[in-house]
Formats: sequence, C-alpha cells, structure tokens
Amino acid sequence: MAFTIRQLTYFKALAEQRNFGRAAEACNISQPALSVQIKALESEMGGELVERRARDVLLTPLGREVLALSLEVLGATEQLERMSRERSGSHRSLSLGLIPTIAPYLLPGVLAALRAGDLSLAVQVREARTEQLLASLVAGELDVAVVALPVETSGLIETPLFQDRFLLAGSEARLSRFETDSPMLKPETLEPSQLMLLEDGHCLTDQALEVCGKDRNSAGINMGASSLGTLSRLVAAGFGYTLMPELAARDECIAAPGLCLRRFPKDEPSRTIGLVRRDSMPIDSWFDELAELIRAEGNKIVNSSRQSENPRMAI
Repeated sequence: MAFTIRQLTYFKALAEQRNFGRAAEACNISQPALSVQIKALESEMGGELVERRARDVLLTPLGREVLALSLEVLGATEQLERMSRERSGSHRSLSLGLIPTIAPYLLPGVLAALRAGDLSLAVQVREARTEQLLASLVAGELDVAVVALPVETSGLIETPLFQDRFLLAGSEARLSRFETDSPMLKPETLEPSQLMLLEDGHCLTDQALEVCGKDRNSAGINMGASSLGTLSRLVAAGFGYTLMPELAARDECIAAPGLCLRRFPKDEPSRTIGLVRRDSMPIDSWFDELAELIRAEGNKIVNSSRQSENPRMAI
C-alpha cells in the first residue's frame, strides 16, 4: 500500500473535527489539499471513509476500522520519533507516572533533582491510579511508573525503592485516648465505624484494609474521600481515624493544622514504594540512575518524618 503517515494524520484530524475546514485548519493546510489526501487514502483503502454531509462528516464502518488502526500506527510513529531524538542526543524525554498518594509529596523533589542533573531532559508526568498507570505502561504510553508494590502484572519488572510506614492519624482529642505503647494501639484494633479511607480504587485503601484486618464489607468503614488532603482535613476535624503514609505526613500536618499523628509501638505497618518498567524496554544506565534518584528523595522525606521534632507528627 502507498498510504502515508501524513494521510493518516489528516484522517485522524478529520475524525476528531468532523469537518473538512476545521480539520484543515488544525493541520495548518488548505481545505482542498486535505480533501485530496483523504480521497487518496480512500482510494488505497478501497472505499469511502466518511459520509460527507452539509456541515459535518461521519465515519463509515470502514472509516472506524481504519481510524482504530491509524491511531496505533501514529502512536508507534510518535514513539519512534521520540527514540530517534533521544538517541541523537539533541533531545531526551521521560514519561513518568505516579499514583496520587505519592505524586504530590515525592514529585517536587524528584523533578528538581532531574532538572539539576540534565537541563535538556523533558519530563512528562501523569498522575493516575495504579491500574491506569500499569495499562499505560504496558501500552507504551509511559516509560516508568512509581507505585506501591507488588503489582504482579505480566510483562513488568518491579524495582523496590524505599519503605513508607503508616502512622495513625486523627485529632489530638482522639489520639489522646491511646496511651504510649498501649496494646490497643494496633491497626487491627481500630473500630471499623471510626475508620476513614480513600474511595474504592485507590491502592492505599486496599493496603489500609489489609493492615487493619478489615474488608470492604466491614460495617461502618467510610471510603469516600478522593484525596489524602481531604482525608487529612476530615480526621483533623475529629471525624474518625485514618492511616497516613510517612511520605505525606509532613505536608499534610502543615496543610491541616488540627491533624495529629502517632506511631504504632512496634512492627510498624508499611508499604513498599517501587519503580516499574516493561521487561521488553532496552535498559541503559538511565533507569538505575532514575531509581537511585527517586530512592534518595523518598528516603529523605520519610527519614525527616521519623526525626521530626514536631509533636503533632510523632506523639
């Protein structure tokens, strides 16, 4: 076949804009030139790709099939172009994914360190839940993702980075009910009706339920908060308890003045933060360097939490 990447790009624009004039404008060419290229593509495909109407166009059944394959081809082309730029040394990029319970706390320091190490590096960041990041990673839309391990997804390799311990978070009045080293201060002894967690779908919710020996059907557990920031303000105001990762402790204590944290006396529960990549990805020194950079930043944050003199962070 003699179709071109340019023709596929024009057809993609036409499918998105549903109008020849708008598609031509989006592609920065004249409308007649775009029409000629679409006609040529239709000739190659053996049929019409769009229904031409007075003010818009609709994809034909053939057009829908061609569009789906065109998107795959254009996606692969973009990856090839990016690889070519990186290998030429004129431009390098990194597509990095992080889950929401990690990104706000870890990302500023990581980006600053990456910027300091390589001013030419273009970093694209995506914040999403674990299953979305893993799907994007498998599809080649991300280079690496920072998530809580294990992920147990075929075709991916996990590299552990650091341990992020869980603290008990609540108001000062609620936490004062627990004496230091009290046998009651255990995750599994927390009343389900007093436990507040992120909405279902967050891996932190799954981890907290496991640590507390509870499941989604445990009566009274409130799983409605969409972010750690919301959860912090709720428990700071006296609405129950939650488990707070050390990674978030410093920032959330600053953001929610009434929030207090207490460490569990021994065998502190934790999650393992790791870097995930495809097993088919060619690996140079960049991956090890990135892992070490994120590991150092993560350990700096959690160690700061452990050594904090702020009484609200370690009652």
